[in-house]
Amino acid sequence: MTNRLLLNCLLSLCGFLISGLSAVDAQEEWRPLFNHRDLSGWEHVGPGGFVVEDGMLKTQSGMGLLWYSKEQIGNAVLRISYKRTHKESDSGVFIRIPLKPTDTRMPINRGYEIEIGDWPEDYSVTGAVYTFSNALARPENPLGEWNLMEITLDGPRVLVFVNGVKVTDYVEGQSIPKPSKGSPERGPRLPRGYIGLQNHSEFGPSGSAVIYREVSVKLLPERR
Repeated sequence: MTNRLLLNCLLSLCGFLISGLSAVDAQEEWRPLFNHRDLSGWEHVGPGGFVVEDGMLKTQSGMGLLWYSKEQIGNAVLRISYKRTHKESDSGVFIRIPLKPTDTRMPINRGYEIEIGDWPEDYSVTGAVYTFSNALARPENPLGEWNLMEITLDGPRVLVFVNGVKVTDYVEGQSIPKPSKGSPERGPRLPRGYIGLQNHSEFGPSGSAVIYREVSVKLLPERR
């Protein structure tokens, strides 16, 4: 083997190894917050709750909140895989919760809820920032099928994709839908906070669960 051929082989091998390491690094950017075994790292407040069944999180009755207590999250992308089991299934992903919750109203009034549900109003449907933005599309899969939601938190901006389709691009300060009775309090949210998953079956039948099989985060650079 000539020196030139040997050099080319070594360069190709190095390129292959670097490419492989890059792929591994990219995969490791996503960090699971749910371990598929138990509720380690999570706490619950309010009625009802969550159970772990077959390695997945399942809502049970109430209207309560399961929140991730290990850290507050700033700029990041949240990846949520979920499915609704009934027409009345209702849940939501809470972001920017400023304090450790001791009741269910504080996260509603001081954070944002990314809705999971099929309701008539565009501000209260999957992917909308509940009562703060109108959904741009309704790309949720049929009942019983899995959906992938990605929520990007970038300073004052909240970007939500569901099954690859943009549903929300909300920036604090933009015009918002007229609030209805019982809507969350208006006003800016803090740039960092806890996240949570809502169980909300008080208006639906007992079998109207929402099931989560992935809750992961990828941190992004903080704004300066």
